[in-house]
Amino acid sequence: MAIQLNDTLSRSRKTLVPSDGETYRFYCCGPTVYGPAHIGNFRTFVVQDVLRRVIETDFLAHADPSKDPIKVIHVRNITDVDDKTIRTSQQLGETLKAFTTKWTEKFHADCDALNCLAPDVEPRATEHIEQQVKLVEDLLAGGFAYVGGDGSIYFKVCACEHYGELSHLDRDQLQTQGENSAGEANDADEYDRESVSDFALWKAHKPEDGDNKWTGPKNPATGETIDGRPGWHLECSAMSTAYLGDSFDLHGGGVDLCFPHHENEIAQSESANGKRPFCHHWFHSAHLMVEGKKMSKSLGNLYTLDDLAEKGHTPMEVRYVLINGHYRSQLNFTFNGLQAAASAMAKLEKAVKPILELVDMTQSEFRDLCSKPTALTTTGMFVRAWECLCDDLNVPGALGEIFSSIGDLNDPSFEKSAITGQLFSLAGLMYCLGLELYATPEAPKADIPELIQQLAAQRWEAKQSKDWATADALRAEIQNAGWVVLDSKDGYELEPV
Repeated sequence: MAIQLNDTLSRSRKTLVPSDGETYRFYCCGPTVYGPAHIGNFRTFVVQDVLRRVIETDFLAHADPSKDPIKVIHVRNITDVDDKTIRTSQQLGETLKAFTTKWTEKFHADCDALNCLAPDVEPRATEHIEQQVKLVEDLLAGGFAYVGGDGSIYFKVCACEHYGELSHLDRDQLQTQGENSAGEANDADEYDRESVSDFALWKAHKPEDGDNKWTGPKNPATGETIDGRPGWHLECSAMSTAYLGDSFDLHGGGVDLCFPHHENEIAQSESANGKRPFCHHWFHSAHLMVEGKKMSKSLGNLYTLDDLAEKGHTPMEVRYVLINGHYRSQLNFTFNGLQAAASAMAKLEKAVKPILELVDMTQSEFRDLCSKPTALTTTGMFVRAWECLCDDLNVPGALGEIFSSIGDLNDPSFEKSAITGQLFSLAGLMYCLGLELYATPEAPKADIPELIQQLAAQRWEAKQSKDWATADALRAEIQNAGWVVLDSKDGYELEPV
């Protein structure tokens, strides 16, 4: 079953296939590194991570045995120069590089904690100034850009006939467009412009920028270079083109980036290279609410992983909550939801544990299986979960199917080989979801004293005879000796307190 995913541009579901038949090229807008990323940021990155894992699994499942599977190239940028990074580093008296490197490393640590795969390429904006300058000069030469009264260079939106198609804007409204597609004020640009819909490509240096400037494009009128820095929208066009070509397969980001950021990417990229489409498929994830309220500094609910760790919640619980809502629907992040995630993970681990013992597989071996893609089949008890993932990345549906089916693995009529095969499928789904079971190493089983075993056996006989008083008394005696009885439908287990 091929993956069907909603495309923002066409407003329809499209099959994910590589346009060149060989390599699937996937670009995601990365973080602006001026502080720790919060859970709203990470909803987008975690959803993109699940999509990448599903794509890799799908291509592996459909691979021609005589050929290598289709390769996925995932590029995610680091925005290490913009208004916020410069302003904050200047306030702290730090160099821009030292400041942004610190927060880039923190972002990587948080991604690792959330079990997000590292991108194949992670370009930084400051390391691709040359490519950005070249793009601006091409736009100036083509009549798509101009030098404004403040010395900065702007894109001329009226020269791009397709502008507004991604976010479905009415072109007659562009002159007064004041909001992005998330309904938020678009006030990132504070420079003078010929039109309020035009946007900065290259910003002329200002005293408050300090030493943060680069040799920029040449002013066509004077022949002199304009020292300054790239505009925010420019970097993604330059870097995606550098690593994925003038036209690639999939572009992802949060819905707040649809307009103006992605709209501007399309305009400047297609105008510069004369090729359409800039991207074949657009993938946007919805916003995160916290306890029913919009995330904001004033409400103090811009939670980071560290904030949640201080409250006793693990990164895997956070990941579970962030994926357990359809990516195109607004997700309400709650602390009750975190508790439910912890319970769900524990339920999965408890359900899988006896099955692993039955097939002589350790928790560590199963964990290793979950860390790599598996060619999932179109048969078996978990096929409906896989179908959900292929159906517009329906993660909640997939989780529901997993919980509905996992109990069937205990069917005594199953042969050992059949159970092992289903475990491989379950591990493949865990890989797709990026959920790590048994993150805490299993403690070695303690030797159960013979007396405790005898008391437990007597208690079980009393329970079967419905002698509840004797059963309760024996349970208390066992517990006082440092052991706990865990009953199940067909028996019991003993564990040290």
